[in-house]
Amino acid sequence: MAELAEIQDFIAISDDLGTAGQPSPDQFAAIRAAGYEVVVNLSMPDSPGAVPDEAGRIAGLGMEYHAIPVEWERPDLDDLEQFFAVMEQCRGRRVFVHCARNMRVSAFVFLYRVLRLDAPVEAAWHDVLRIWEPTPVWQSFIWTALHPGNPDLAASPEERLQPPQQP
Repeated sequence: MAELAEIQDFIAISDDLGTAGQPSPDQFAAIRAAGYEVVVNLSMPDSPGAVPDEAGRIAGLGMEYHAIPVEWERPDLDDLEQFFAVMEQCRGRRVFVHCARNMRVSAFVFLYRVLRLDAPVEAAWHDVLRIWEPTPVWQSFIWTALHPGNPDLAASPEERLQPPQQP
């Protein structure tokens, strides 16, 4: 739908998964009209453009809502595991995931696709780079999530900006 393209940094990852930056209050109706059944919000409640009572708005549209507030400067593996659990719970349904600018989301969705859906790393990484080049904090987070048995694996920030290797 054309209305979805108007949402900041919207990307249709697949038929069942869309990602974006913060939708406006009116854009949630377009998300519902496009057939999405679940909204997952990774923004902090005080993120720029946060919609007051987003959960209530989503419920009012007949969609399921999950909030997993991820601190921008401190992404956490516990948050990632909670995200994975929500995504697994919602498998087979149309899910729309957003944060303030689709940066947190692009990293979390990349990791979900690679670690849980066995997506090719290069294709999933391409979708991250459509939005941004992860900062050192986020590079480290992604690297650690991809190498849980050995998070101290040596890698320079430059290496971390390259498509990560399949775990």
